[in-house]
Amino acid sequence: MQAFSTDEAKWKAVAARDVRGDGVFVYGVLTTGVRCRPSCASRRPKRENVRFFDSWQDAKRAGFRACKKCRPDRTGADPAAERVRRICRVLEQCEDLPILKDLAALAGCSPSHLQRTFKRLLGLTPRQYALQVRRARIQVQLGRAGSVTEAIHRAGYGSSSRFYEKDAKALGMAPKIYRKGAPHQEIRFAVAPCGLGWVLVAATARGVCAVWLGDDAKSLEGELLERFPRARILPAEPDQQVLVQKVVAHLEAPWQSPPDLPLDIQATAFEQRVWEALRHIPPGTTATYAEIARKIEKPSAARAVARACASNPAAVVIPCHRVVRSDGGLAGYRWGLERKERLLQLERQGAERLERKNEQAEPCPAQGEGTVERSQGGAPQGPRIPLRR
Repeated sequence: MQAFSTDEAKWKAVAARDVRGDGVFVYGVLTTGVRCRPSCASRRPKRENVRFFDSWQDAKRAGFRACKKCRPDRTGADPAAERVRRICRVLEQCEDLPILKDLAALAGCSPSHLQRTFKRLLGLTPRQYALQVRRARIQVQLGRAGSVTEAIHRAGYGSSSRFYEKDAKALGMAPKIYRKGAPHQEIRFAVAPCGLGWVLVAATARGVCAVWLGDDAKSLEGELLERFPRARILPAEPDQQVLVQKVVAHLEAPWQSPPDLPLDIQATAFEQRVWEALRHIPPGTTATYAEIARKIEKPSAARAVARACASNPAAVVIPCHRVVRSDGGLAGYRWGLERKERLLQLERQGAERLERKNEQAEPCPAQGEGTVERSQGGAPQGPRIPLRR
């Protein structure tokens, strides 16, 4: 319940079709007059057309009729969705990473069935979800525990070495600095509207450290302040505003080459290799996690590739949205599956326009081009001018 206490959290659940929201709230769409579950498979509405209700009865009284796809008035949740939600709650309480076999026993199904259901509904395996929970937990514990070592153990890492090997770089700075709220670190930022909502660009003196997408400027700024409570968070200077303009321009035309921005992003050697491979995916096309793993010569590291994509702090600049599941479906995206789908759609449309434009610019082959011909009367004629299609 606490996870969906705000409209922003509820909208994120709707955008991600999060089954954990089923039975907690419903939403109504003003343009259609329909009320739905958060996990409804129907086309996602625009944010400004959505209203949230604590129960389907409240939505009905407000004049919204029941969706025929997700049937929000049914008693109880979908069995598969309820099973996934129950296991998510278990994972959120576990300190150690549980074994899939044990989770399946709790869910009352086979390990393979639980794995498939998780990936179908959340786009993640149970282990990937548990890792996300643990990474979020370390961020909280670094601000509460008496030391970095204590925070690491409280977050569920068996040893400090496992934390530093896997997740330390995802913080974007040294754990000690992060724990102190990034004291004396100067981070300048700017927020601007774009076709995908709002974008925040934050930078240190060395380069861009964050490009985040969101629904409104205040929530993005609040997230930055919450993540670095003791840093000097200041408005961007005039020369840094150019960085924001470049990012916004690219969001409006993502099929073009991404802006050449100076980056100040810490990453492991593995993450750097993954992110570099992402930059070589042509706009308008996609690659699977397994294909990226083979590209960097780590064919068995598809899951690690997925974690590297989830750790990407620079939306669009590092195009993690171009990576999909092996079946072509959209996997989890830090800034919402709706934005991922929209980015890919814009890229495909732009790439198709560029291809048509190039085809129209190609000259037709012309016989005798550049030669001098004679008419029947023997008078010389000038060279033929090639025609354009």
